[in-house]
Amino acid sequence: MSTLPKSTIRLTMAQALVRYLAALRTPDQQPLFGGAFAIFGHGNVAGLGEALYQYREQFPTYRAHNEQAMAHAAIAYAKAHMRRRMMAVTSSIGPGATNLLTAAALAHVNRLPVLLLPGDVFVSRAPDPVLQQLEDGGDGSVSVNDAFKPLSRYFDRIIYPEQLLTALPRAIAALTDPAACGPVTLSLPQDVQTMAYDYPEEFFEPRIVRFRALPAVESELEEAAALLKKARQPLIVAGGGVLYGEASAALRAFAERHGVPVAETQAGKGALPWDHPLQLGAIGVTGSPAANALAADADLVLAVGTRLQDFTTGSNSLFGDAQLVSLNVNAFDALKRRGLAVQADASLALQGLSRQLEGWHSAGQWRERAQQAGTAWRETVAAITGKREVAGLPYDGEVIGAVQRSSPDSTACDIVVCAAGTLPAELHKLWRTSTPGGYHMEYGYSCMGYEIAGGLGVKMAKPDAEVIVMVGDGSYLMMNSEIATSVMLDKKLIIVVLDNRGYGCINRLQQACGNAPFNNMLADCLQAGDGAPQIDFALHARSLGALSEHVADIAGLEQAMLRARAATRTYLICINTDDTRTTEEGGCWWEVAVPAVSTQEGVRAARARYETERLKQRN
Repeated sequence: MSTLPKSTIRLTMAQALVRYLAALRTPDQQPLFGGAFAIFGHGNVAGLGEALYQYREQFPTYRAHNEQAMAHAAIAYAKAHMRRRMMAVTSSIGPGATNLLTAAALAHVNRLPVLLLPGDVFVSRAPDPVLQQLEDGGDGSVSVNDAFKPLSRYFDRIIYPEQLLTALPRAIAALTDPAACGPVTLSLPQDVQTMAYDYPEEFFEPRIVRFRALPAVESELEEAAALLKKARQPLIVAGGGVLYGEASAALRAFAERHGVPVAETQAGKGALPWDHPLQLGAIGVTGSPAANALAADADLVLAVGTRLQDFTTGSNSLFGDAQLVSLNVNAFDALKRRGLAVQADASLALQGLSRQLEGWHSAGQWRERAQQAGTAWRETVAAITGKREVAGLPYDGEVIGAVQRSSPDSTACDIVVCAAGTLPAELHKLWRTSTPGGYHMEYGYSCMGYEIAGGLGVKMAKPDAEVIVMVGDGSYLMMNSEIATSVMLDKKLIIVVLDNRGYGCINRLQQACGNAPFNNMLADCLQAGDGAPQIDFALHARSLGALSEHVADIAGLEQAMLRARAATRTYLICINTDDTRTTEEGGCWWEVAVPAVSTQEGVRAARARYETERLKQRN
């Protein structure tokens, strides 16, 4: 029997790629892709650049100032959308492509989707080597884009236009897989971008991309329930999977129904409102005393959607002899630390487990202790963040308090963005949010330079929110160019720069390991001539188009925050801070290896403490 030929449309490979992405929709009929960030060069301007221009109405293109930064913005956009929407990023070959590698690693570690479209060298090899090409004398097929392979959840190099017919569906499947979610790299040789092919028209029809929720296996729920029923002092550790699985309501219902207190990881903060009676606050190295004390005495830890990194577990020393039950959509994460694994969507797993636990509650004394500890900690937070008069320079906790006081309802309408240094520790403990997504922290990769670019991505995703980027001077100097992009796109950010004149966080860690201050604070670095410059961050931000000011104290910061909130474009506030003080309450041991042999007495003493602390680790 003969069949009629399918209708086709002749497009270049680049045109087909953009048209396909533009046709994808979420279940609520929003475009799956918010568009693409692009910095053009000879490896993508003629091919993909032409295609992006052709479809610019359906698929917006945004120009950035740094390839790594624009990828950070795209990743933050996806995180702010709880992985339900995402962006593409394209660069030229060579340095444009390799500038994306750090962002690819960040997305992989954090399980966040971003579609990377780096240009590549000519498949024809007619111009060999082309400008910026890396040559491998032992493998003629290698380009710098091969470095993306270990950093990508899915990698493909498109050497024939028709390969898109299989590569693109696979790419979207990886980007939207709840367990394998992460960066996807499609390497695009520049000559292949411009080649034409007769694609089936049906390939470009609008389609809904479904987000799967993996149900729990009943036998796994039964086994987990049997362990919980034996527990009297259980603790829930809520991770990012609670937020990405949109399971906050299920978490709250489970905690209330069974009387189980909740502690939150960096990725999971905001899963439960900050003032909920069963909320213990942050867990781990940057944790509250309430959460860490109960973690040490818990007889069962129910880890929900967390990959149990060392900051959460105190380098595997925090949970004592507690039984571990891991609810996680990702089997790799669920199996960590030899706990009982329940591989499932967080919401479905919690609901199913609750049904199995009908009538079961934690011990009454445990619940009472948890509520008292949580209340005491919130009172401590209020005291720390409520200080308006500070002798000498303020420290990060006092700055956080001034930022939150500047809003009549900051727990509901502000989104704080941060990534690295001391601020993540202070924000994890002290920032108050009642809204999932109100706390946006990149701490899986702890990447300095993410903050401002990430803030831009968050603002693009949540234009009605007040996005507050809190960043240290060290991170600011590493990457700040997307201030100009935020002004150009009319995406207002409030940026608070805490200037402690160096890498204060690592300086304190260096000294805690017994070393003398060295090469971290500007004052302790090798210098010549006039020495370290006095950097005017406010003036620098103004040169990029932002409004800005430098304030002298906490009172000045509060007033400046009011001006920043009233402003219509990106506003930077800089304040000098104390590099020696941190919040003393909370925290736990974190393993940082100390030299076994040293001429410094302080290092030898630190090594002795290190060996003692290691005895607390679970094997």
